Amino acid sequence: MIGSLRGNLLSRQAPVVILECSGVGYEVETPMSTFLELPADGAEVFLHTHLVVRENAHALYGFSTRGEKDLFRTLLSVSGVGARMGLAILSALTVSDFERCVQLEDTALLVKIPGVGKKTAERLIIEMRDKIDKTPNLKVVAGTRAVAADSRSEAVDALVSLGYKPVEVRKLLASIDVQDKSAEDIIRLALRQAVN
Repeated sequence: MIGSLRGNLLSRQAPVVILECSGVGYEVETPMSTFLELPADGAEVFLHTHLVVRENAHALYGFSTRGEKDLFRTLLSVSGVGARMGLAILSALTVSDFERCVQLEDTALLVKIPGVGKKTAERLIIEMRDKIDKTPNLKVVAGTRAVAADSRSEAVDALVSLGYKPVEVRKLLASIDVQDKSAEDIIRLALRQAVN
């Protein structure tokens, strides 16, 4: 198994990069989240990797963080989810965004990802709920989305800790414009809506 690679970035053509390590060029497929963070060609790169061995090919997948690699591996254990879909999910969502999506049972967000239908989204939520809790690196990786997403995440955590179920929180926040609002403002608006 090839667990990681450190080498010079020879070339890239989304989503594939070629990394030269000690004279050997490794072709590595990456999610767009990793691909867009790559430095200029020729620079040194470190990727966490996962090797998939098939009857007719060996495919190497690379990730900028350990959390992304662990989520990818966990996604592959879900029935009906292959490497293509795993990369699509990681290209669309950060690890923490995906965790939150599962916690809130947000199938609407998942079906926006190419290749993910309603049934697959429901299966992902059901099967990933327990797996996320059992995978240590997934619970500690922070997302890198915009401030609005961070404020929304804080508000969601606070409302859940107040005793609201994730489904109730999703309904409360669905009609609130969270853009440019602090977590406190979002919580205040959600609580006001809950009592009306």
